[in-house]
Amino acid sequence: MKKGIIVSCQALEDEPLHSSFIMSKMALAAQMAGAVGIRANTVEDIEAIKGEVNLPIIGIIKKDYPNIISYITPTFKEVDALVNADIDVIALDATFNQDEEFLKEVIAKYPKQKFMADISTAQEGIRAEKLGFHFIGTTLVGYTEQSKNLNNFDVLKELIENCKVPILAEGNFDTPEKAKEALKLGAYSVVVGSAITRPQVIAKKFISEIKDV
Repeated sequence: MKKGIIVSCQALEDEPLHSSFIMSKMALAAQMAGAVGIRANTVEDIEAIKGEVNLPIIGIIKKDYPNIISYITPTFKEVDALVNADIDVIALDATFNQDEEFLKEVIAKYPKQKFMADISTAQEGIRAEKLGFHFIGTTLVGYTEQSKNLNNFDVLKELIENCKVPILAEGNFDTPEKAKEALKLGAYSVVVGSAITRPQVIAKKFISEIKDV
């Protein structure tokens, strides 16, 4: 997956493209365009995508629980399901919102599985490397209380300077120019989602831009 674009193919239940079949075709289109990997949500979507592409997959399961802030692969139930689905890389919330003991237990339970830490600050990424994560992604920069005033490029730079594991640029790297700059800085690869696979978000940018014409 090095030095390329990983396309995130996700659609939640309240979105018009919510369908494992549609996500599999999104992944196929991404592969045809030259993507080096896919990020996908739910075992159902992942299995459908595996039937269409032969790219590495970063798998997650988004799940909301009462009294748990983390929602990206937040408990062992989701981790176990993804391991059983034979995922190349499993991503989970590794911010300070997630319990450190849980993260340690996940990595200890599955020593042969590759894990990616979705973080929101450089300090969280540095902790994730110490805990044994194989990849670190800037996925949640700006989406947590502790990162709401941070710049994704600044966090990316700090992680690249302080960590030895591959750092993935993810989260609002939403133009080709930003993706290129991230790779120039030393990002292992760039994950792009909404800017490619969420037409309602793409259309809204156009519609907002022409309102004053």
